[in-house]
Order: sequence, then structure tokens, then C-alpha cells
Amino acid sequence: MERLQKILAAAGVASRRKCEELIQEGKVTVNGETVTTLGAKADPAQDIIAVNGRAIKSESKVYLMMNKPKGVITSATDPKGRKVVTDYVAEIKERVYPVGRLDYDTEGLLLLTNDGEFANLLTHPKHHVPKTYLATVKGVPHGDKLDLLKQGIMLEDGMTAPAELEYQDIDMENNESTIRITIYEGRNRQVRRMFDAISHPVQRLKRTKFGDLSLMNLKRGRTRMLTAQEVNELKQYAMSKKNMERNQK
Repeated sequence: MERLQKILAAAGVASRRKCEELIQEGKVTVNGETVTTLGAKADPAQDIIAVNGRAIKSESKVYLMMNKPKGVITSATDPKGRKVVTDYVAEIKERVYPVGRLDYDTEGLLLLTNDGEFANLLTHPKHHVPKTYLATVKGVPHGDKLDLLKQGIMLEDGMTAPAELEYQDIDMENNESTIRITIYEGRNRQVRRMFDAISHPVQRLKRTKFGDLSLMNLKRGRTRMLTAQEVNELKQYAMSKKNMERNQK
């Protein structure tokens, strides 16, 4: 027996938090009976669990890494008909969705899964899972400007957490430089806005790492399954950050 919201999230219905809302709103039934108690449990192998009258299927867990190309929407669908990341996994029978987002003009490492608990663990702001990018920016920021980003800089939605930065390349001919930056948050277009704040706008942006997981030699537009070890390591990484934060309180 498992908690109902955990079963729903694992089946890819939505995030754990959203599944809790669905239960409280009376949209979930177990064997035909409406359940509104968050502590309720069910057996996904035996019970008929439905959301808005539609029975969920107990699917195998799928964990994918994708090297997202520029010009692709990080979404399962797009009303404007633009190319979306799920177009690249059409052969996967399970319904997967992105873990976090990369904006339209950003490429690189993106995770997709049908495991809502896994997605929530990696994206919840309390867990501070690091994400590393290569940012090619206009001009060459002086060290004191990078120090502002290292210490945290004020954006319109508040102060950022300290970031890690290191020069990777300086191209004087084209007046641009490439900087490796690691952030511990997941705000919308955060890296771009951070460099805008120091007057060195991003020209190209690629995410190369998520936690300790790296793109390695995965080609642009290609996907691969994560190994069981990689999945467990990501979970342990996020949980260790969570436990560290608890101990600091």
C-alpha cells in the first residue's frame, strides 16, 4: 500500500504537489469511491485508481537524458505547433515530460521522465541541485563583475544564490567570452538575466551538467536512457542536499 499522491505522481499524472490538490478537490477515486484525504493509501496493483473518471495506468518508470537543440520548446505540446522536446522521444510508449526547463534558445542537458516524485526531488528549490552551463557572452566581463554573480546579484524577482564561475575561453576577435557558470536555483531564464544584470548579454547558452550527471558525448538532438546507477545517484544527491539543509536549521 502506498500514499495515493505518490501513486499518481509515479504514474505521470502530475507533480506530487499537484496530485495532492487533485485529491483535495475530489477529482480522484479508488474503486469508484471519491477520496479527499491526503493520507489515504491504495495498492496500484489491485485497486482501480481514476482521475476525473479516467483510470490511470501503472507504467514502467522511464528516465531519459536529452541533448536539447536550440529552437525547441521544453514542453510536451505547443499550441503554436512549434517543435517540442517530446517530438524526440516519440518511440517511447510511456508519457514522459521534462524535468525543469531550458528556454527556446538554450541547448544542452535536459531530463525527461514519467516519475513525478523524481522530477519534484530534482527541481524543488529546497534541494538546491546544481546546474552547470557554458555561457558565451558579449564582451569580456571583468573579475569584479563576475564577483557580483559569485556573491549573488539582485534581479527583479530577488537576490540570486551565490554562483560558481570560471573563464573557459576569450575571443578578442569577436569580442566575446565563454564562461562556465553553476547555479543552484531554477528561475526562469536565470543565467541570461544574471549576465544581463552585469551588461554582458548571453549570445549562446548550453547546459552541460545536472547535479553530477554530464552530457559527455551525447550528440545534439539525441537521447539516451539513464542507468539505474545514474538515477540513484541523482536521487541521493538531491536527498543529501535536503538532509544537509535540515541539519543546518
